[in-house]
Formats: sequence, structure tokens, C-alpha cells
Amino acid sequence: MLEIANLEVVYNEVILVLRGLSLEVPDGKIVALLGSNGAGKTTTARAITGLLDVHEGKATKGSVTWKGEEISERIPAHIVQAGIAQVMEGRRIFAELTVDENLSCGAFTNRSNMSANYDRVMELFPRLKERNKQVAGYLSGGEQQMLAIGRALMAEPELLILDEPSLGLAPMLIEQIRNIIVDINKQGVSVLLIEQNAMMALSIADFGYVMESGKVVMDGPAQKLLNDEDVQEFYLGLHAEGERKSFRDVKHYKRRKRWLS
Repeated sequence: MLEIANLEVVYNEVILVLRGLSLEVPDGKIVALLGSNGAGKTTTARAITGLLDVHEGKATKGSVTWKGEEISERIPAHIVQAGIAQVMEGRRIFAELTVDENLSCGAFTNRSNMSANYDRVMELFPRLKERNKQVAGYLSGGEQQMLAIGRALMAEPELLILDEPSLGLAPMLIEQIRNIIVDINKQGVSVLLIEQNAMMALSIADFGYVMESGKVVMDGPAQKLLNDEDVQEFYLGLHAEGERKSFRDVKHYKRRKRWLS
């Protein structure tokens, strides 16, 4: 199980981004981490996977433990070897390499089961099997997202962190990615799903956290969050009666969130 306790993260020694964040990802579960831009979701992922240093960030308080062991001081490669893999926001594939070459890069820390993991990825993503020799930069947005997820799975993770996997995708492709996440979880992989698309995330999650300004302001079972009036109004764009608001209504909506009262 992944546990984050009272985590504080500072960038450039002055910008406090995470303010006492605590959350858990139990084994075999899908946990949704929701929040608007700037809430601290991506920083949370970086703190877990050892990438804070790359962005001039530092954890100044709190802990990140995986299977009971502190991992916040480990280098990223060791964290991947321990069983945690991340799909970054924006996919970050190697555009000049082929699909197969990208997948091979994902197996850098786990060469022993490379063939079996490759077959597993191709079974999950038949589209990639059709295009395995194609240069990745020429894939569609949805195919690139599939490749990014497949590359992470080549490390045979026990926990998969997905940072905004639906970003920039058409509704039909979002539904595909949603179903793929469910399939991956059914294979025994825990998932931390970082999303702005609250409806998609909560529809498949077991538990959810809502972040604002670097801290958790609400958490609970996913269905409970879906039914919460504040979540519906501020993250799903719905009136209390369940009717969808117009963009103008959302933009000019002034009611104070109950968790800020």
C-alpha cells in the first residue's frame, strides 16, 4: 500500500505547493485524485516517483511510504524497480522512436519478463500491435496515450500512477482509456488516477480525494463523492437538481464551497 502522511513540498525553496497532504492507495484499488489546475496533483505524483529534484522541488516535511518503507529519498529508477510506474501528463513518449522501441525503454528496469510484458501490452492495446513498427510521433493522440500506458506497464508495476490520461482526447477515446484502466486494475495493479475529469475518474474509482491549494479538502468512497452537492456543482457542472449548467453559469458562480466555510 502507498501512504502519504502530512507531506509538504516547496519549489525553489520559497513556493509552498503541498501543505500537509495525506492520502492512501490500498492494494488492488483505484483511487481518484481530483482537483483543478494548480491544486498540487502533479506535484503529488512527482513526490511519489522521485521527480521533485528535476523541477527544483523538495519535500520539507512528511513521508511517502510504499509497502511500509520510506521512498521519498530514493532515485526514480529504484522506485520503478520497487513496483511504482507513472504515466506523466502530456504522454511524454519518445516521438522519434518506434512503438516497439518505446516499449523497450519502458522495460529498462525489468528485462527479465520483457517478452511476457510485451505480449500483455499488445493484448491490452491491439491498436499498438497493428502499429508496432511505426514511428510514435505519427500516432494519434489516443494511440500515444495507449503507448505511454503500455510503456509504463513494461516495468510490471504493482502501482500505476496516471496523470491526466484523458487530457485532450475525444469522448470516445476517453471511454476507451477508462475501460483500459479498469482492465489493468482487474489484473491486480493498483491505480492512482489523477484527473480533472471527475465524472470519468469517480465512475471507476473505489475511493477519491479532492485537492485544493495543496491539501485534501474532501475524501470518501467514490460514489459518495459523486453524490456530494459541492463536487457536483464545482467539478461536474451540475445544479443541485442534477441539471447541467451552462459555461456562463459555471464561470460566474459565486456560492462558497462548504469545505471552505
